[in-house]
Amino acid sequence: MKLKILVGTMTSTADYVAQAIQMDCADIVDDIEVLLMDGRDISVFDDPQALYLICSSTYGSGDVPDNARALYDSLDATPKFLGHVRYGVIALGDRTYLNTFAFGGKKFDERLQGLGAQRIGDVWCHDASAGTMPEELATAWCREWLALAAATAPVQTTA
Repeated sequence: MKLKILVGTMTSTADYVAQAIQMDCADIVDDIEVLLMDGRDISVFDDPQALYLICSSTYGSGDVPDNARALYDSLDATPKFLGHVRYGVIALGDRTYLNTFAFGGKKFDERLQGLGAQRIGDVWCHDASAGTMPEELATAWCREWLALAAATAPVQTTA
């Protein structure tokens, strides 16, 4: 299994979460690549063998982080069918902003589903105001998510 973690972040928290997952889940996944979203576009989803994990913070009034803007916008500007994409979402936010809580990740989820991508499991949201460490909780969630992804993986046939 190959896992690509796409990171949208303003203060590096989402990057720390992705790196923690990369280290903690190395015993489950052979190939884990952490990719900051900077300068990326919809073509980042071109690998049909990869499992994708969006790890995004929320910025401003429920927006995606600045480094994720180009990728997010390209999902509308140059849309294509992403039916081969299997993905999950880690959405970081602060529940004190109830009306926009974790919208950075939730917005990616909405766009990907609109292009036919297949989300595995539920969007996982972390509340910064809860006082918990997102790295610890996210790695535990990711281990369960990876098991679900393996259990629901399409059967590979050889010709």
